[in-house]
Amino acid sequence: MNGIIEINNLVKKYKLYNKPTDRFKEAVHPFNKVYHKEFVALDGITLSVEKGDAVGILGKNGSGKSTLLKIITGVLSPTGGSVEINGKISAILELGAGFNPEYTGRENIYLNGLMMGYGREKMDEKIDSVIEFADIGKFIDQPVKVYSSGMFARLAFAVSINVEPDILIVDEALAVGDTRFQTKCIDKMKELKRNGTTILFVSHASEQVKRFCNKAVWIKNGKIEALGDSSEVVDLYEDYMRNDTEQLTEGTEPRANKVITSIEPDFVLPSNPDVLALITNVQINKTSLRTFEELIVEIEYEVYEESIDDLLLGAAIYTPSRDYIFGPNTFLENISIPNKMGRHKVNYCIPQLPLLGGTFCLDVGLFNNEGIINIHYMENAVSFTITNKYFSEGLVYIKHNWEVLK
Repeated sequence: MNGIIEINNLVKKYKLYNKPTDRFKEAVHPFNKVYHKEFVALDGITLSVEKGDAVGILGKNGSGKSTLLKIITGVLSPTGGSVEINGKISAILELGAGFNPEYTGRENIYLNGLMMGYGREKMDEKIDSVIEFADIGKFIDQPVKVYSSGMFARLAFAVSINVEPDILIVDEALAVGDTRFQTKCIDKMKELKRNGTTILFVSHASEQVKRFCNKAVWIKNGKIEALGDSSEVVDLYEDYMRNDTEQLTEGTEPRANKVITSIEPDFVLPSNPDVLALITNVQINKTSLRTFEELIVEIEYEVYEESIDDLLLGAAIYTPSRDYIFGPNTFLENISIPNKMGRHKVNYCIPQLPLLGGTFCLDVGLFNNEGIINIHYMENAVSFTITNKYFSEGLVYIKHNWEVLK
């Protein structure tokens, strides 16, 4: 049985010219002289997506992710191979794609509906839910050329996920918009997934792929490098990104610590309504430990909503060079934490710390939607050092035994 998306040996090549005139020279040259260099964006992609799958697509910039999605949606034509689609597609590929900047938001809702095959009568039934979801107020009747990127994202999402698509394609759109709107989008996408909608989801935040998708595809240099369970593919991809020498030599800006809003001793709601919760204090029982000693991390946080559904707390141990050691969270371990408005305190305890000598730091984060939405994150919240008399080597102590056989 064919999947809802069947891709067979898909190839996409681009001709790259040094100057615009070179294209004309090549077209009219009597001896067919070549003036271009060939770039292969997709090199033999074969992929089958089943109905109801949520598939994360991973890869560095330039790997071919967006090209693949544009071919699936019909925006681009392939150089070779085939794509078979067995359903109606709704896609968010670029902010404002498919919008007429001179039309109002309301007019663009009808325009996008028409492009997806819905007549005006059908869109009349849906427009109230689209406008309510977008939640951009009076701007719905203003030309979209005056919209901010956040408004574009809201309107694009509202149209795409309220038209009952068989296939929803989202390309980095969750990177725009505030936490509250991201939460609403994820909730709606989860509802669509439960109802059998197939979702293709591109995100540079690989933890979103791991937590939202059941399958993942890693595309590297136009080819599928790995395909399968989302957690396994994400682990392979993250390991590659950590150890990719090209990536390490490109020289990226170091990640800045999050700015922590100061909270008065008396509980006060922040003036910014988009601040849903904050970690206000992180302390540990010791800053100098020995292997197998107990580590206790006391985490205080404040919630500024009546309640936050699916609130979870995560703690992650890193080396100073940001090698990831261990990162559990309360969702994965079925622990409920307080999610009502107010000030709360939770202890995270490792009874026998197995780490050997060195300095380590601890990140702490508040999330919801199974960890997909980051509400507040503290990088390098606390650090600690482990020293021992010499008894073993390595990074962690693993329980073991020796058996002499001869």
